Amino acid sequence: MPNTRTEDNPPSQPPDRIRLGISACLLGRPVRYDGGHKLDPFLAETLGAYVEWIPVCPEVECGLPVPREAMHLVGDPAAPRLLTIRSQIDHTERMLAWARRRVAELQREDLCGFVFKSRSPSSGLQRVKVYDASGNFRTTGVGLFARAFLDRFPLLPAEDEGRLHDPALRENFIERIFCLKRYRDLRAGGATRGRLVRFQADHKILFMSHSPELLRQAGRLVAQAKTLPPGELFRRYEELMLKTLAATATPRKHANALQHMMGYLRSNLSPDEKQELLEVIDQHRRELVPLVVPMTLMRHYARKYREPYLGRQVYLNPAPLELKLRNHA
Repeated sequence: MPNTRTEDNPPSQPPDRIRLGISACLLGRPVRYDGGHKLDPFLAETLGAYVEWIPVCPEVECGLPVPREAMHLVGDPAAPRLLTIRSQIDHTERMLAWARRRVAELQREDLCGFVFKSRSPSSGLQRVKVYDASGNFRTTGVGLFARAFLDRFPLLPAEDEGRLHDPALRENFIERIFCLKRYRDLRAGGATRGRLVRFQADHKILFMSHSPELLRQAGRLVAQAKTLPPGELFRRYEELMLKTLAATATPRKHANALQHMMGYLRSNLSPDEKQELLEVIDQHRRELVPLVVPMTLMRHYARKYREPYLGRQVYLNPAPLELKLRNHA
């Protein structure tokens, strides 16, 4: 987990690793139809240093051999059939029955997210080919297991490895899983209303960079904390948090969040420092420099002037430096 505090407020104990589901072939396991794999070095090695992976291969786990005949989706994209390409054997019911059991098992794994194999007829999250009777296809399908997972866990962070090659989508996914893990740790350590208030305060700028409106809704919910049963309070808060982080953090939203942070330094910054910070924030708003530029300067001033509120903002350190977030323009 990342250090989300300044050097003056070091964390006490590193929490357990984040538990994520993943398509097994992405870890290099030879489970694909041709006996091969699709090892993704970033997932297996870089992100893997912070994650406990829970590998899943729908085809193998539902009883199909390796190697096996290739399959594809056929029919209605909303309810496709899973057929082998050459012999036209229908594995739909076998896969759906297994998927229902497997997602029920995954409920007990305390997952913070899942990384699926792109374009797979079992695991693709989107743009999976669905063929009609004439052999034509539309890229509008969802893999059978992926659909069952999304139905059971509609708000859980989920991406496919293809989309994670996009720096902005990768950053969003990593922010979401680390934030959810911090929230799970909060609940495991004693879900008091006071700790929830502190969690909301520490994540305020991060949430603002995704959705100012949903941030306001979460703030109103936390303000009502004493009037709600704890179970309902924490359930509603987690749902709002996940919806907030699923919203895209744009350069304009980041600039707004950074200018909000400047307000806490107004009495400390010299005219030159203020002008420099405003310039790099505007440069990021116009997508001329990556977010790491104004972010680094903001961290510097937060430390220099020992501003305690900014020092606790997760926004300034949302994940380990090794994951290289904030580096894209």
